Amino acid sequence: MSYTAPSSTLAAPPLRHAAHPVAIANWLWTVALLIVLMVAVGGITRLTESGLSITEWKPISGTLPPLNDAAWASEFTKYQATPEYLQINRGMSLAEFKFIYFWEYIHRLLGRVIGLAFALPLLWFAVRRQIPRGYGPRLVLLLIAGGMQGVIGWWMVTSGLAERTDVSHFRLAVHLNMALTILAAVVWTALDMRRLAREPGAPAARLTRVAVITGGILLFQLVFGAFVAGMNAGLVTDQWPLMNGQVVPDVDTSGGVLSALVNDPWAVHFVHRWWALVAVAAMVVLARAARRAGNRPASIAIHSAVGIQVLLGIATVVSGVNFHAAVTHQVVGALLVASAAWGAHAAGRRTA
Repeated sequence: MSYTAPSSTLAAPPLRHAAHPVAIANWLWTVALLIVLMVAVGGITRLTESGLSITEWKPISGTLPPLNDAAWASEFTKYQATPEYLQINRGMSLAEFKFIYFWEYIHRLLGRVIGLAFALPLLWFAVRRQIPRGYGPRLVLLLIAGGMQGVIGWWMVTSGLAERTDVSHFRLAVHLNMALTILAAVVWTALDMRRLAREPGAPAARLTRVAVITGGILLFQLVFGAFVAGMNAGLVTDQWPLMNGQVVPDVDTSGGVLSALVNDPWAVHFVHRWWALVAVAAMVVLARAARRAGNRPASIAIHSAVGIQVLLGIATVVSGVNFHAAVTHQVVGALLVASAAWGAHAAGRRTA
């Protein structure tokens, strides 16, 4: 007489881990906060003219700062060969060099921290099969974009090591707006995860027409904001709404109008100042779309961020680019991007 075990005891089904959108959302919120911090440190680096103090890019060995007098002397010698030192900072003391080196080092170190803070949890969630279906490729693309941001940062720095005394404002604009684009995508994905936690099977939000148009208008403003920072165009005047007694400043158009718009500090400042009104109007429209979609907090966040940002922009100008006002202006700019992503996500939510 034989005995046959029940089928359930013969072959146990393979272990399948359930998606864990709550944990993924919390992780992404942490990454978003780190990116905002990165934007703040980047603003400090720019305002203290620290960006060219480290003349080499060493992704691994550069994690440690100089640890002895000989190492500091070596780094200082490399900086002394740059046009910035020779033409602007000649005679700088080692102590002064250590100050600007500190901010650039912190900026690069934070970039490495963000990379690890994204890559390691992503690997963990992937191995445990806790990433909801369809979101894996998006998260991998965000990881690749973060890696490219490091490459773009070094590409920006190299523009100021040979002939220029500062970095190219075009490359600075690419670097800053790449960071803000990644921030918006991280916030958007975190919101998708949070909704999945509440409504299993809910589809990802889509980009609506109002979100695309608002995003384009905001991107234009952010690009010119980076131009203003890169060219120190905020210093051309300390007046608002006039610019040294004029509504429209005198602009050198000898090289063409288009060239003047992106290379003349007066023109760049003028465009950034008044395009802000277009950006405000677009953000108000987006906020109303979010409210119609039932997300009043997103609408409040957009209105608050855009209002504070305008006031900070004016304060930065009339204060002669006060350090604290300028850094706060850049940080609130990042928060404005995050709130815009929140509003756009709310407007693009679809029912299951």
